[in-house]
Amino acid sequence: MPLDPISPPLPDDLTGLVGSRLCHDLISPLGAIGNGVELLAMSGARSGPELDLIAQAVTSANARLKFFRVAFGQATADQRLGMPEIEALLAETYRGSRLAVSWQATGDQARLSVKLVLLGLLCLETAMPWGGTVTIEQEGAGWRLTAGARKTKPDASLWTLLEGAEAQAPLSPAQVQFALLAQEARRQGRVIGWDVAPEGALITF
Repeated sequence: MPLDPISPPLPDDLTGLVGSRLCHDLISPLGAIGNGVELLAMSGARSGPELDLIAQAVTSANARLKFFRVAFGQATADQRLGMPEIEALLAETYRGSRLAVSWQATGDQARLSVKLVLLGLLCLETAMPWGGTVTIEQEGAGWRLTAGARKTKPDASLWTLLEGAEAQAPLSPAQVQFALLAQEARRQGRVIGWDVAPEGALITF
């Protein structure tokens, strides 16, 4: 009787692998669209609101995709991101948005740390639907994300997920960052602290 094949063990960060695969496969066609728009402009095609709209949409989609690749994709202990790359990523993602993000850390950073920071940013976004500011600072081996806004709109049931609480209701796609931040922090051996006030919010890890 033939033996049953032994299935290889699944990687710990299966979600990260899926995120990396999706972002990797989408970046190339988006880049091709952007190149096509540039070629049309260089060939003398009359510029107009249609081409401008396509170019703006492609630029915005590329920026968000790069952001998602770091936030949701796979990261290993040896991977690092340079300060110019991080600042450009944040500038491109939040250009024209209601949220202003200030990166105060210096030097290269571990991609694992930046992954947590970006997931934290996505959590803060949900509490500031009318916009605001977020300052990202490095405190020794830890990180501090400080948000300010004229008014916040937090969902307490989501924020308690960062403490390891179970979800009180099924999460929507727009809320998945709360579960992922808690999960990734545990994987990295970090403890998340948070606070949300009427005019601001804070995440530390």
